[in-house]
Amino acid sequence: MKAYRIGIDVGGTKIAYGLFDEDNNLIDRLREATDPSIDGPSLADQILRQIRTVLQRNALEEKDLKGIGVCMPSFILFDEGFICMTSAMTNVRDFPMRSYMAERLSVPIVLDNDSNCAALAEYRFGAGRGSRHMVYMSASTGIGSGLILNGEMFRGSYGWAGESGHMLITPDEGLMCGCRNRGCFMSWAAGKDISRRVRLKADSFDTKMDLTRDVDGVALLAACREGDPLALAELDEMAHYLAVCLFNIYQLLNVNLFVFGGGLTHFGDLLFDRVRKEFDRYNHIPQPVEFRFAELKQDFGIIGASELVR
Repeated sequence: MKAYRIGIDVGGTKIAYGLFDEDNNLIDRLREATDPSIDGPSLADQILRQIRTVLQRNALEEKDLKGIGVCMPSFILFDEGFICMTSAMTNVRDFPMRSYMAERLSVPIVLDNDSNCAALAEYRFGAGRGSRHMVYMSASTGIGSGLILNGEMFRGSYGWAGESGHMLITPDEGLMCGCRNRGCFMSWAAGKDISRRVRLKADSFDTKMDLTRDVDGVALLAACREGDPLALAELDEMAHYLAVCLFNIYQLLNVNLFVFGGGLTHFGDLLFDRVRKEFDRYNHIPQPVEFRFAELKQDFGIIGASELVR
């Protein structure tokens, strides 16, 4: 009986694998770093090798798998399992990921956007339980959304509904993003461009941060806690653009529950109190809008990916 499922969460900094049994218990996991310069075939080959590693160390074979779900930070033609573009891994593009893997693995494979999978996991098992509508907001290396409308995943015409991070806020101005546009929300607020953004502000603010090295979210958070002026200026700007992104989604969909996940949630109230204040500054209709943190922590991606199989 094919009872096991593997959920795979491909992110800008890591790839996580989870093996689930027929009762939905997570019985094994594996994690490795992402190479941001990798191309599509090399990424697929890497994933296939690790799938076989997970099977071998659990004394399983391909025939024991009901299916494999893969989530990625990509524009994906859902019905075809075709990757159009991946902003965090710019060489993973124009690639028939699902068919490539299916030719090398005799197991059903489902491929979807990572924010969709996270939304599915949080809606069924986490902070969105019991809600009718929900927007999952990934605030991490990148920014994206997963949309649950009337209790069902909404993917749009091609599969990438919810790519809110690539909505434009300052068209043709600002940093170039992997989406090949300047001025998207991701370029203004995502974790991957923190270092570039703080260097652009460095002449205007005092700082004790070491700008000879890349400034990641961990370094920025530590500096913010110490009251570093440059770090706090960056935090305020990130909060502003996150809030504007949320407000635009709220105006479009009128969904009153936002669930936040991803690495930037480690900033906690330091960032999200600012986001809330900015959101409320623009929202002039006094109806409740809830902000919640995701409950499934680092496992939401592999849980959501495995749910694709179900």
